[in-house]
Amino acid sequence: MYLTTPDKVTLAAIDSGRPGIVETLHHMRRIAREARRDFFIRRKAEQIIAHIPGKDWVGEARAIHAFVRDEIIYRLDPNETEMIRTPAKVLEAGIGDCDDKATLAAALLEAAGHPARFVAVGFAPGELTHVYVETRIGDRWFAVETTELVDFGWSVPGVMDRETVSV
Repeated sequence: MYLTTPDKVTLAAIDSGRPGIVETLHHMRRIAREARRDFFIRRKAEQIIAHIPGKDWVGEARAIHAFVRDEIIYRLDPNETEMIRTPAKVLEAGIGDCDDKATLAAALLEAAGHPARFVAVGFAPGELTHVYVETRIGDRWFAVETTELVDFGWSVPGVMDRETVSV
């Protein structure tokens, strides 16, 4: 069950543990799928990649990664409340937690024609505690970690568990 407003989804009565994380990933997918067709998101993606030469797919994905990493400030959700802001609201507010930044990155990548998937990871078996995006270029998936000051393609170290959901 979730409560929705035009700017965010607040997940309520969601299962704890892996089932709840997977359900959250599916809500993120729905939000990103809707946003990738939004004119405002498509226009923002075009602005971000405007300086990249044509057909430089890695350059486009790298530019989107840098934008979300550098321009959206990491902020926590309210205590004991899981919220997912829409990509448009993340852009407007300039803040978001890992799921907000991941949903924005996925929507921008998808709006620019790049397949994306959400990756929830944990640092202990059976425990998923963080989410980021991967994008496929050719036959390779590249990590798009936007909550840390890391390069495009940087892989999160120490991962013991992982769940993916394609956008």
